[in-house]
Amino acid sequence: MEQLLRVMNFNVSRDGIGAGEHQSLEEPFGLPRPERLFGWAGATASWPTRTEPGGSRGLDDCFTRDFARNIGAEIMGRNKFGPQRGPWGDHEWRGWWGDEPPFHTPVFVLTHHTRPSFTLSDTTFHFVGGTPAAVLERAREAARGRDVRLGGGVGTIRQFLDADLVDTLHVAVSPLTLGSGLRLWSSPEELLDRFHLEVVPSPSGVTHHLFWRR
Repeated sequence: MEQLLRVMNFNVSRDGIGAGEHQSLEEPFGLPRPERLFGWAGATASWPTRTEPGGSRGLDDCFTRDFARNIGAEIMGRNKFGPQRGPWGDHEWRGWWGDEPPFHTPVFVLTHHTRPSFTLSDTTFHFVGGTPAAVLERAREAARGRDVRLGGGVGTIRQFLDADLVDTLHVAVSPLTLGSGLRLWSSPEELLDRFHLEVVPSPSGVTHHLFWRR
């Protein structure tokens, strides 16, 4: 069975922006009020950190619940892991997620600066360089037959798209315009030379864009 590289539940604005340009410890997404992009997922019944009963069902909940299905490893960019740039000055930083990261799989963090792997709960973080194809090969081996999730951010997804390695994408487009930031696309039509596309509106106001290889 083929192992897929999947982008899942990635959030952008109406003008294709998925993050701000100035990430910091205080603003992990580089944007004020980032929940404007991903609030649809946090409102669902299946949101993993929900502390109160309730939450929406239906289409949005299906995507949230499907996030971990058949995923054996994740690839992410260094900016998703943390706000440091350049050589690792602080090895005490172990990600935004505390002692119980939400991945539950090996995670491969793309970086030009080596750092020892470490494990938190059932998630092991590896810090790797190399081409997208080489990193994907390592992640597939670690996934042991399951799919690999490409977790972002924007630059990482573009890098793997440019290398023609992505098999499926689910991008949730929120009904707001940000104007500036890190842009996944100017229009989703940019990907139609390689992907089929189905667009499904949700009652929450987001529009789910589903891409799969031609």
